[in-house]
Amino acid sequence: MAPQRVSAESQNADKDKKRRDRLQELKVELHKRLLENLNLSALEHASESDLKLEISSIASEALDEMSVALNKEDRVTLNQELYDEVMGLGPLEPLLKDETINDILVNGPQRIFVERAGKLELTNVTFKDERHLLRIIDKIVSAVGRRVDESNPYCDARLQDGSRFNCMVPPIAVDGSLVSIRKFKKDKLGIGDLVKFGAFTEEMAAYIQAAVSCRLNIIVSGGTGSGKTTTLNALSSFIDNHERVLTIEDTAELQLQQVHVGRMESRPPNVEGKGAVTQRDCLRNALRMRPDRIIVGETRGEEVIDMLQAMNTGHDGSMTTIHANNPRDGISRLENMVAMAGIEMPLKAVRSQIASAVNLIVQASRLQDGSRRMVSITEITGMEGEVISMQEIFRYERLGLAPDGKIIGRFNATGVRSHYSDRFRQWGFDLPASIYEPIA
Repeated sequence: MAPQRVSAESQNADKDKKRRDRLQELKVELHKRLLENLNLSALEHASESDLKLEISSIASEALDEMSVALNKEDRVTLNQELYDEVMGLGPLEPLLKDETINDILVNGPQRIFVERAGKLELTNVTFKDERHLLRIIDKIVSAVGRRVDESNPYCDARLQDGSRFNCMVPPIAVDGSLVSIRKFKKDKLGIGDLVKFGAFTEEMAAYIQAAVSCRLNIIVSGGTGSGKTTTLNALSSFIDNHERVLTIEDTAELQLQQVHVGRMESRPPNVEGKGAVTQRDCLRNALRMRPDRIIVGETRGEEVIDMLQAMNTGHDGSMTTIHANNPRDGISRLENMVAMAGIEMPLKAVRSQIASAVNLIVQASRLQDGSRRMVSITEITGMEGEVISMQEIFRYERLGLAPDGKIIGRFNATGVRSHYSDRFRQWGFDLPASIYEPIA
């Protein structure tokens, strides 16, 4: 009985593949007809319904000429895909509209993966061939005044909805163009949402509210896809509306909810290799624009010098993110970035600069079951000899693995009272001693 069922499933899969291949071939032919017959200059002013009606009309006429009969479902699918080709990003369009998807990862024209709830899965979405994929890539990058080709084989860009786009094309990409899209979340997640999702506890949220409101300088540390930007957005919700906040990013993703926010985005060089505006350029300029706080989306280069100086010279409450696996590694990353910036300083002086600039490191992590947790909140308390002294206030403790693969764990206080308790109290945040008490 089982082999028959497997055979039936295999036949259905083959049948579905043949149907998709047939629709793909028809789409290519009909797309040519559309380009010949559509008034492209009028597309910008046409409504979506009018355009879909025009595409449906041209497609029906072409199918009749080709003596091709399609059922209603295939016609609807074909018309939508043709619309996506003309006005959107072709096969990627349904994935961009799917709100359960966080990342879209294209490994050549035939293998498109998505990430849902922290887990990667292969989709049945494909491009016809590499030329088709390159055409969509070109459509994206040309919309932001950039280009990709053999001489310039990679590019960062931002889609119209704010999603972050990165691509790399042959010959650097060996088996076909590589595309990564980190989708832009339209819903602004607040601290309450993250507590509800289990990213951290209410006690940790109370502590974070006090830390942000008291203008501690905070670094959010974590690996790729660990939720650093989401955490930074949530932290920023505690910034007072009367403060002037300037944000600096490579690709604008932050969704600050304050009234007085100035957003800046760095810019790569143009085709001639000129016109680049780096994060460091933006940061230096921001210091002349009377900010109360500066938020850098991600610090990963020589801008670290200006960031540390800003934190040390009256811009308390500034925040940034870095790539690191734990708080101690985060400190080492900062030291390495200072060294890479070409600043000749003794290691002790660098560490002293970091210790006086950074007050708090929040460690975000994506666990093996795909869940995202704030696994550590660590304070920097100063220097002991030539070593930066740190104390962990909260941590996530893994207790085991459930049969369904979900991680069993809990958040716990370490029993260490905050180094900034007096500062919290002076600012009106008298946190109860009980939040620092560990669970037995």
